Amino acid sequence: MDRFVVISGCSGGGKSTLLEELGRRGHHVVQEPGRRLVIEELDRGGSALPWVDATAFARRAMEMSIADRSSAASIPGLVFFDRGLIDAAAALQHLTGEATLAALQQSHRYNKHVFLTPPWPEIYVADRERRHDLSAAIAEYDRLSAVYPSLGYQIHILPKVPVKERADFVLSVLDGA
Repeated sequence: MDRFVVISGCSGGGKSTLLEELGRRGHHVVQEPGRRLVIEELDRGGSALPWVDATAFARRAMEMSIADRSSAASIPGLVFFDRGLIDAAAALQHLTGEATLAALQQSHRYNKHVFLTPPWPEIYVADRERRHDLSAAIAEYDRLSAVYPSLGYQIHILPKVPVKERADFVLSVLDGA
């Protein structure tokens, strides 16, 4: 859907902060499925965690992403997704070799403009939900940088600037689309 815009890229690159800013500007924002899942699993003592059972984690993230898209269908205007279905499918395909991305070629489309946060070591921080190191985050970024264009999306690398300027950049690209 043209109204569904993905903000993806490197973990710890400022996606959540950017989405908070877009939310403050009145846009609807869907929080990252992976982080929500990790919180859920940690709180209930579950094992669908990227550092315990990465395959189960990716499958659950795909399910959550599909539910998020369905819920967002009734929301008017732009809806910004902090990661989403393609990120989860790319992770699952990387882990298992299953052709999960091929099924997304025509279904579950997002806006053709996808925004990627590049690796930004100066702001990268691991925490309770993000336990991987920067090198793992960069490897994921490299995969996503290849996956999105292979599915027909135009990627825009977000500049390493203050969050308000990043939000202006996103909105100006979308206004010109």
